[in-house]
Amino acid sequence: MMSDSQEATSPVAGIGGPAACVSKVELRVSCKSLLDRDTLNKSDPCVMLMVQNQGQWTELDRTEVIKSNLNPVFAKVLMLDYYFEEVQKLRFEVYDIHGTHSIGTRDDDFLGGVECTLGQIVAQKKMVKPLLLKYGKYAGKSTITIHAEEISGNNGYVKLSFCAKKLDDKDLFSKSDPFLEIYRINDDGTEQLVHRTEVIKNNLNPVWEPFKVSLISLCSCDDERKLKCLVWDYDSRGKHDFIGEFYTNFKEMQKISLGNKVSSVRHSVIHWRLISVILHRVYSFLDYIMGGCQIHFTVAIDFTASNGDPRNSCSLHYINPYQPNEYLKALIAVGEICQDYDSDKRFSALGFGARIPPNYEVSHDFAINFNPEDDECEEIQGVVEAYQNCLPKIQLYGPTNVAPIINRIAKLAAGKEPIKDASLYHILLILTDGVVTDMADTREAIVRASYQPMSIIIVGVGNADFTDMQILDGDDGVLRSPKGEPVLRDIVQFVPFRDFKTASPAALAKCVLAEVPKQVVEYFSHKAIPPINPVLNSNPNSIANTPE
Repeated sequence: MMSDSQEATSPVAGIGGPAACVSKVELRVSCKSLLDRDTLNKSDPCVMLMVQNQGQWTELDRTEVIKSNLNPVFAKVLMLDYYFEEVQKLRFEVYDIHGTHSIGTRDDDFLGGVECTLGQIVAQKKMVKPLLLKYGKYAGKSTITIHAEEISGNNGYVKLSFCAKKLDDKDLFSKSDPFLEIYRINDDGTEQLVHRTEVIKNNLNPVWEPFKVSLISLCSCDDERKLKCLVWDYDSRGKHDFIGEFYTNFKEMQKISLGNKVSSVRHSVIHWRLISVILHRVYSFLDYIMGGCQIHFTVAIDFTASNGDPRNSCSLHYINPYQPNEYLKALIAVGEICQDYDSDKRFSALGFGARIPPNYEVSHDFAINFNPEDDECEEIQGVVEAYQNCLPKIQLYGPTNVAPIINRIAKLAAGKEPIKDASLYHILLILTDGVVTDMADTREAIVRASYQPMSIIIVGVGNADFTDMQILDGDDGVLRSPKGEPVLRDIVQFVPFRDFKTASPAALAKCVLAEVPKQVVEYFSHKAIPPINPVLNSNPNSIANTPE
């Protein structure tokens, strides 16, 4: 019988929107050619997973011990939460276990270790690294292989349609008015209502309307999870008569969608059939990253005169040998995250608002390495060096125009041909000490850029009043061009650096990058572009893509 609370339950959950940005990742580990530490037989290896929090390494989990094996493939899955906006430092340590499962402290128990970030692992999907002993010495030819696999919070939705035949007639003067309820059986045995169909009046052979339901709602993305289906004869007073019930699961549903299923219930038989099963996949950020999507990082630096003479210690561009200035702090904090997702580790570094050599004309779009043919630098350190080398060669000037650089990256993101695959996404970091001068052009440029695979992060450096900059961040409303055209999607995040002066650099990166995974998914979903190589879950209980 349905309660009032059941009547109010929404049957369709989590459909159509982008997948959650925070995911759980499973890591599977194997090793090859481990050192043989035992005299009479081979090593008994175990891998310990360490995570770094506030500079301290702590054990998160460990694999099982595999006896006498120098090429172990561990069965235990190591699971952790994934956050794009954080540098999640990991360390894998391999030990030879003697007798008990306790980790030995002797040097000869240590078979090697490796440090990396979770971002590096998911970007490569499969990472192979040599194991190192203490002091950076190679552990012979030993290697460790780490496979990453996302456990998606939303693997899409299915479209289902049920019918039944020869139902019991529960009414005295007419036929039954049947409706169907589907319940998911949870791990703890509780039942969760997934969907309730409409009532079909006076019909013993009902065909209910097709409906959509997310896989997470239907079966927690486990196609063998038991589903309980109840058929009732509707009563307007809420005292519905029970006709019968049957059990199934999504795996069975897919098999019998082309035929009939007969289920016995009490005194009669329900002939039921799934008319259609259409599985729509809603891809997540990690689906795109693990499918091969690269993130290209570009930084644009404000070199207007309002920053102050770089030779003066009060200048925002002053190079302090003991502490990086605010420009460098913001650059490094965001760049360290993005570099894990760019295989060649080369980043574009641009400047605006300065007079540049050789003619010292004002430029609002120049390469800070002064190479217009190749504005890229090797890794974040290369950007830092280019910035420091650039300062003595330019004259800080103005005004603060950022539209030219936004248009430049948008044109680069658009490419010469229509975008057909999810191979590249751009992040533009703009560092500026004041409100932009070309606000109308900037709004127009952002609206145009919202149609391209790119996100824009603006960090306000210094103590200027950045109130007018908030208009560019669409969190409080839809940004529009001067002509009134709205952005296709919100792609701008603005924060003043001073809000993070006393916080760690990681806090700034976490704030400005938190929206990027959603923006990546929104762009490719809007264009109906799937990942290049969709990640197929190897878990036997997972649900594979079903073509429409």
